[in-house]
Amino acid sequence: MYIKFALKLRERDDVGVFGVLTKVRNTGHDIKHNIAILKSNCYHKEGHQAPCKYGDAVYMMLFGLVQIIMSFIPDLHNMAWVSIVAAIMSFTYSSIGLGLGITTVIENGRIMGSLTGVPASNIADKLWLVFQGIGDIAFAYPYTVILLEIQDTLESPPPENKTMKKASMIAILITTFFYLCCGCFGYAAFGNQTPGNLLTGFGFYEPYWLIDFANACIVLHLVGGYQIYSQPIYGAVDRWCSKRYPNSGFVNNFYQLKLPRLPAFQLNMFRICFRTAYVVSTTGLAILFPYFNQVIGVLGALGFWPLAIYFPVEMYFVQRKVEAWSRKWIVLRTFSFICFLVSLLGLIGSLEGIISEKLS
Repeated sequence: MYIKFALKLRERDDVGVFGVLTKVRNTGHDIKHNIAILKSNCYHKEGHQAPCKYGDAVYMMLFGLVQIIMSFIPDLHNMAWVSIVAAIMSFTYSSIGLGLGITTVIENGRIMGSLTGVPASNIADKLWLVFQGIGDIAFAYPYTVILLEIQDTLESPPPENKTMKKASMIAILITTFFYLCCGCFGYAAFGNQTPGNLLTGFGFYEPYWLIDFANACIVLHLVGGYQIYSQPIYGAVDRWCSKRYPNSGFVNNFYQLKLPRLPAFQLNMFRICFRTAYVVSTTGLAILFPYFNQVIGVLGALGFWPLAIYFPVEMYFVQRKVEAWSRKWIVLRTFSFICFLVSLLGLIGSLEGIISEKLS
């Protein structure tokens, strides 16, 4: 029952907009790390105060070109190697950032910052920052968008839902540990001067080769992450168009292509056109809205309540046949409503941040 209800929700493509926005965020994030490598080398040669500035449009277009090629991967079932590489890269750069943060705290000899966080000129500005921070935190767990798609790739026995439950618990614990450690030690190292991104904001300058390596790992991680988040949308569009136009050769016909020294692969004209247009559109949006932290907050606020709270709660009600106005029903409804308010505050604060950045 749980899976059937979840699949019905997925067929409605309620996560489509969030998926597109996530790709916009990944594109912008990837370009920041490409440029960060160039800046790191520049600061090492010219000094930390050197005006090392680089344009980002060319790198965004190169990233988009790579994603167009990667989009020819048929579906998630063919992406195990991409997921493994992305996971390794994630652990690598997170460990480097955490290690540099701990090292900086030890070198400083004290913990920077305060319990009240970054000061603001007035209460209103402080509230906007708090709301934006809520959105940033909410974005930390966006995996709900692809959870069911990943579960579909698992083999049984044991049952897919039990395997996924165990894997999700392990992933949440490990991710929470790294996120908390990186965030806390980053703030402890730099206090109120902590950049929005420790690696691209140049809280750390040396050793420059290690910073370059960490940013390269992030680039590879985001190349894979973009595809993993895109594949559910690609699959939903493919299924819908096949049902809507069952007699269309453009939509349903596949052609085999064999290149020298490469294995043969299947091409579909509709997939080529749609996926190319999709990547081009998300790349264009990333160029228009290069505000990393603010966009993160908007994405987190948009996706947190509906995908991580509302749908799972509704699924649980259906699966366990929870009676209306029972104690469990009231508790979960209250929890869902509180999370809705949190998402709303995060969205308001992050939108204000984007507007302020655009007008400044």
